[in-house]
Amino acid sequence: MTHSSPAPLRAAVLGLGMMGRHHARILQALPGVTFAGAVDPAGDRHDAVRDPALVFPTLEALLEAGPLDMAVVALPTEEHLPAALALASADVNMLIEKPLAASTEDAELIIAAVRRRGLAAAVGHVERFNPSLLALREKLGEGLLGDVFLVATERVGPFPERIRDVGVVKDLATHDLDIVSWVAGAPIATVAAQTAHRTGRPHEDLVLVNGRLTTDVPFNTIVDWLTPTKTRRTRVLGDRGMLVAETVTADLTFYENGRITSDWGSSQALRGVTEGDATRYALARSEPIRSELEAFRDLVAGDPDAPVVTLAQGLAAVQAAEAVLESARSGQSVQVAP
Repeated sequence: MTHSSPAPLRAAVLGLGMMGRHHARILQALPGVTFAGAVDPAGDRHDAVRDPALVFPTLEALLEAGPLDMAVVALPTEEHLPAALALASADVNMLIEKPLAASTEDAELIIAAVRRRGLAAAVGHVERFNPSLLALREKLGEGLLGDVFLVATERVGPFPERIRDVGVVKDLATHDLDIVSWVAGAPIATVAAQTAHRTGRPHEDLVLVNGRLTTDVPFNTIVDWLTPTKTRRTRVLGDRGMLVAETVTADLTFYENGRITSDWGSSQALRGVTEGDATRYALARSEPIRSELEAFRDLVAGDPDAPVVTLAQGLAAVQAAEAVLESARSGQSVQVAP
């Protein structure tokens, strides 16, 4: 007796902008998936969809063309809530690009709608699928650094023309706030932040964040879209050295401590750090968005252990971002909501 393979999942993309076009490109060739179409009222500006008949002006038009099993929401942040509610009403499982929503309240409404319908859902924090950060987290779990002293991230570059509805905190710093918590394995407890407005827009274009995790490990994050060169770096400092992940190139380097001891007597001995050996790891260079979509496909297909970013984790990033903005407004340290 032969067993037939499960039917491919019908998948779609909402939004064909900077991120949506890449989701569409990958979904059209992803095993286990049939590409059902894309929605964008402005059309397919980047020629991401091979068949023009699969580009629809509205979600309603797409749904009329046939049922969907899963959809990627790659719309402006302010449109995430109505899109997610419409997908939930149609019983469509969804991957929502980060940030999950424009506010904690919107995020909680999305979560409630997904739970009511019993749907599978995830958040597109794609950096969690970057090979350098995956390897960094693995090395930390192995105890390579010993005690962790500091987690620091830098995400700077030119202004992205795709952005119109949020500032750097919700557009970019949500990456870093999620990364800090994820790699260190602990929620963010408190934040203290400074922002700046330099481009004449109503939203901030630079943010400096200092904070502390619930494990008492401090962190700092620098994010802007004022810098003429693109840098994406995560640095973790520990008792035995430092790990540096360069996520643009997906490189990971371990800088080992060289130990020195002073010539003073043992009662006055001081332990210091000098430059030791550096090891650059050879990593498999898989495309993070593809890995993210494979994980979501597997979740929808019934794998409860698929390594997706959960809605609860997406909510935590939104809550941390709102705490950052509140700290910048008030000039005070702010506790992040649990």
